[in-house]
Amino acid sequence: MAEISAQLVKQLRDLTGAGMMECKKALVEANGDFEEAQVVLRKRGLATAAKKASRSAREGVIGLHVSPDAGFAVLVEVNCETDFVANTEDFRKLVEEVVQLIVEKQPASVEELKKLASKSDPSLTVEERLTQLIAKIGENMGIPRFTIYHAKGVLAAYVHLGAKLVSVVDVVCSKPETKARPEFAELINDLAMQVAAASPQFLSRADVSADALAREKEIQRERALAEGKPEKIVDKIVEGRLGKFYSEVCLLDQPFIKDDSVSITQLLANKSKEFGDQLSLAAFLRYKVGETAAAEEAAAE
Repeated sequence: MAEISAQLVKQLRDLTGAGMMECKKALVEANGDFEEAQVVLRKRGLATAAKKASRSAREGVIGLHVSPDAGFAVLVEVNCETDFVANTEDFRKLVEEVVQLIVEKQPASVEELKKLASKSDPSLTVEERLTQLIAKIGENMGIPRFTIYHAKGVLAAYVHLGAKLVSVVDVVCSKPETKARPEFAELINDLAMQVAAASPQFLSRADVSADALAREKEIQRERALAEGKPEKIVDKIVEGRLGKFYSEVCLLDQPFIKDDSVSITQLLANKSKEFGDQLSLAAFLRYKVGETAAAEEAAAE
């Protein structure tokens, strides 16, 4: 049997990130063949990763790319099990790689993304790169979702501390000079912060889903009846209480976080007058780490 030097073990460890003992065992099994030892470790890594795949990954990072020139934004959620791992250099590099791939290749789905060649090692797919990192770090990881959003107007983003929460807004104006105003930049940044802080579910009342509206009406109806309100006026009471519901879930109805005496709709109207332009909110996006896992777990119950 070939002699396994400490230097060879260290080289394999530096390349793969596996533990010293695992590297030595792999080299012994491969009879000192460095490339074969990598294959051994990869096979073991796949087995190790498979064991970890059932563990909940609700921590992680939201990757973001905003391209003002090209007029699009990318958000992607990359999960792991602990906040400690989410802050490691290896994990952050993975997130950067994934963001760059989505920007460059514009995949149509998570499945398509995972089949792309990894940027750090083109011999591996993104899925295999993920598996390799799972084996190295020892935590389950995943990429549950991403969004490529093409803007109608001007994009602004807000990244909360640690990139656990990211929001993007798309604000439309008609005059080029409006875009150059520092007050306009402040406004769209404030709106991105609004989305992060107030967590709207819909842009406007027209966007509220039929299911969400029906559920809220039923809640308010039961509440009114429990309060002893007469049956014949309950429906009117329910309609009256929907205003508060809309002000919580619809971005345009929400009170502005910097001045709760005005709604976002009123704020846009005021700024339209100030700028001599017509401003409108085309869309917003909001990603928070762990939302996907929480939704999947709730659906499984």
